[in-house]
Amino acid sequence: MSAKRTVTAVEQTDHRITDRVNTRSDSWPIRVLGVASEIGDQPQMRAVCVATTLVGMVQRDRRLAATGLKMLAAHSLATWVKSRIKATIDRTRPESGDDPHMRPGRSDRHEDNSFPSGHSAGAMAVGEAFARAYPDRRTAARGAALAVSIVQVPRGTHYAGDVLAGIAIGVVAERLSDGAIRFAERRIGRTAATREIMAPPSAA
Repeated sequence: MSAKRTVTAVEQTDHRITDRVNTRSDSWPIRVLGVASEIGDQPQMRAVCVATTLVGMVQRDRRLAATGLKMLAAHSLATWVKSRIKATIDRTRPESGDDPHMRPGRSDRHEDNSFPSGHSAGAMAVGEAFARAYPDRRTAARGAALAVSIVQVPRGTHYAGDVLAGIAIGVVAERLSDGAIRFAERRIGRTAATREIMAPPSAA
């Protein structure tokens, strides 16, 4: 009983915050920012990751090429996680109705898939991966990812809670992805070293 009241209170608070912020969703600055933030959508983010890898390969910049692959790995994991959550929780988007209630469900309608924010999850995962590879540019990378995330609230596509959840998913997904890649690299390195030690000496 108390858990249900707590959830309801959280939803109501989320609704109040979002309602105050998205009153200017029809203003031209929000419309412009909203269009720009579409780079955070899944196909666009994947294209950015692939383009980063290709540019690195063309320029023979192994660091940039590897960063593009790590960005893609982080984005893929974040996308998988948010998709699994969306497949079990229905929430009507602010622009589609005044109902912040989160409920169990399997609707695949765009209008019912507000939680969590996919733009936020994907943008943060990619931004964090780039920031890790290029610490001197982490402020710009994280700032861009946060901008893509936050603008989803005033434009009416997500509640504030959806965005916060998406940001958390993106950050955690990047950490897990990077950890898995580092673990694989260490294993490959140890295997290569073992083979070199075990290899018979070459004939003089």
